[in-house]
Amino acid sequence: MKKLVFVLVIWVYIFPSCKERTNTQADNKGLSSNIQTVFDQYYEDKLQLYPLTATFSGDNRYNDVLPNNITKSYRASLKAFYAKYKNKLLQYNKSELSADDQTSYDVLQWECDIHLEALSFPTHLMPITQMNASSDFNISLHLIMGQLAGGMGAQPFKTVVDYENWIKRLDAFTVWCDTAIANMRIGIEKGYVLPRALTQKVIRQMADLDHGPVVEHLFYSPIKLMPESFSQEKKKRLEKEYTEIVAKKIIPAFRLLHDFLQKEYLPVCRKTTGISALPKGAALYNHKIKYFTTTEMTADEIFNLGLQEVDHIQKEMIKVKDQVGFKGDMKGFFDYIREKKELMPYTKAEQVIEHFKEIHEIMKPNLAKLFNNVPKTAFEIRRTEAFRESSASMEYSSGSLDGSRPGIFYVPVPSPREYNIYTDEEAFLHEAIPGHHYQISLQQENTALPKFRRTTGYDAYSEGWALYSESLGKELGLYTDSYQYLGMLAWDMHRAIRLVVDVGMHVKGWTREQAIQYSLDHEPEPEDVIISEIERYMANPGQALSYKIGQLKIRELRARAESTLGEKFDIREFHDNVLELGSVPLKILEIKINEWIESGLK
Repeated sequence: MKKLVFVLVIWVYIFPSCKERTNTQADNKGLSSNIQTVFDQYYEDKLQLYPLTATFSGDNRYNDVLPNNITKSYRASLKAFYAKYKNKLLQYNKSELSADDQTSYDVLQWECDIHLEALSFPTHLMPITQMNASSDFNISLHLIMGQLAGGMGAQPFKTVVDYENWIKRLDAFTVWCDTAIANMRIGIEKGYVLPRALTQKVIRQMADLDHGPVVEHLFYSPIKLMPESFSQEKKKRLEKEYTEIVAKKIIPAFRLLHDFLQKEYLPVCRKTTGISALPKGAALYNHKIKYFTTTEMTADEIFNLGLQEVDHIQKEMIKVKDQVGFKGDMKGFFDYIREKKELMPYTKAEQVIEHFKEIHEIMKPNLAKLFNNVPKTAFEIRRTEAFRESSASMEYSSGSLDGSRPGIFYVPVPSPREYNIYTDEEAFLHEAIPGHHYQISLQQENTALPKFRRTTGYDAYSEGWALYSESLGKELGLYTDSYQYLGMLAWDMHRAIRLVVDVGMHVKGWTREQAIQYSLDHEPEPEDVIISEIERYMANPGQALSYKIGQLKIRELRARAESTLGEKFDIREFHDNVLELGSVPLKILEIKINEWIESGLK
C-alpha cells in the first residue's frame, strides 16, 4: 500500500480558567484556522484508509490501492484512526470556534463516534451479500469491483498507467476474496451467518463470473475500451496481462467463492430472517438505526410511525383510484396498474431514455422558482450497462469533485415492451433533479466546506432530501397526470412500508414471507420487485429506514418555517439553507434551519 507521511503540529488551547484571555476575535480566528488543519488532515488520512472513496470522488492518487478491509489489522487501523481524531477534537473548546467550524466539529465528532461504535460488531464475518451495503465498501466488495470492471465507471481507463493501476487492484481483490472465505468460516463457528435466501442470490452472482471465455468476462471489459492512442506494443502487453489475471486469478477466485458458498456455507445458513437472531443482533440493529437515521429513535417508535404513514398514504391512493374511475379494491387497482397497456407504451429502450429527457425539459422553467443555487456539474441520462441491467434499479452516480465526470442518472430497461412509466416523474425527481444530482453536486462544489464534508454522506439526509424532492413535482409542473401522481404516492408508500417491515423482520420476529405479504397488500410493485426489496432489507438492516425519517424531518422543518415566517418565507432560501450544509446528521440540520428561521424574524 502507498504510504504518505504527514507532519501535523497541534496548538493546544489554554482554557480561560488557566490564563486570562484577551483579544477574543483574534483568538477565535486562530482557533478556527488551526482546526481547519485538523479537518484537512482527517480528509487526507481517511482517503488512505478508503482509497475507493478517493476514486469515486475523482481523486486518482490511490487508484492502484485496495486494502484488505475485512482483516483484524485493518479494523484495528480504523479504530485507531477514529479514536485519534476524536481525541484531537477534545483539544478544542467548541464554543470558541466560528459557527461554521462548530458545525464541522459536530459532523466530525459524529463520524468518529458512529464508526467506533460500528467497529464493536463483527460484521466482517459476513463480508458478502447479494447487494452493496450502501456506501460501505467493506461489504460485498465483489459488486463494487464488478461495477468498476465494466470500464465505464469511476475507475479511469484512459492511460496505460490507469490500466496498470487496475491490475494492481485486481491482485489485491483476489486476496480479499480469500480473506472473505476465511472470515465466513469463522462466522460459521460463531453462528454469524447469512439467511439462506440471501446466500442463494449471492451464489447466482458468483456463477456468472466463475468461468470463461476470458474475452467475454466482465473483468476483461477494459481491454475492449483501450484508447486508439495506445501503441500496438502497449496494447498487446495489456491484452496479455489482462488475459492472464482474469484467467489465472479472477475466474479462480470467483470459482472458489462459488464452491465455498454452494457446498460449505449454504448448508449451515440460518433459516431466520432478521439480525436479532445473530449474536449481539439486537444491539447491532439499534446501532444500525442510529447509523442510518442519525437519530435516537427506537425501533418501536419507527414501527408505529410507519403504520401511521402507511394508513395516511393509503387514503390518498384511494382518492386517486376513485378519481380515475376504478371500481374494485386496492389490490385489484394495483393489478390494473401493473397490467395497463397504456402505461407501457414503448418498444425500444431509447424511447424510455427520451421520455426522461422530456420530463427534464418540462421541469426546467420551474426550477428557478424553487432554487437560487444550481449545480455546475454536468448531468447525463444513460441506459444501465447490459451486464447489470437485469437486476439493477434506477440510480444516480455522482460526478467527480473537479467536475470532470458528470453526474449520471442510470435507467435499466431490460424489457422495453414491459416497461411501465407510471413512476417515471417520481423517479427523475428522486434520483436526478432536484434530488441526488442537486444535493450531491452542490455539496461537492461548495468550497466553503472542509473537504471531508464535501464527500461525506448520511443516508437520512441525502435519501431524505431525494424523497422530499419527489413531493415538489406539482411545483415543478409535473404530476398533471393522475397515474404519475399515483406513482409518487406508490413510492412514498414503498418508503413508509420500509419502516414497518424492516423493524418487523429485525426486531419483531417477522419472517421474510410475512414482510413480502405486507408489502404486496399495500403497494402496487410486482412480486419479484418486492421480494428483491425485502431481501435488500435483510442484507442491509436499517438502511431503508433513512429515506422516510429524513423526508419527514425536512417536511417538518419546511412547515415550521412557513408557519413561523409567514409572508417572509421564501422557498428558495429554505432550499438553499438545507443544501448549503452538505450532508449532515438530522440534528445538525434542524439546529441550522431553526437558526435561519430565528434570523428571519429579526
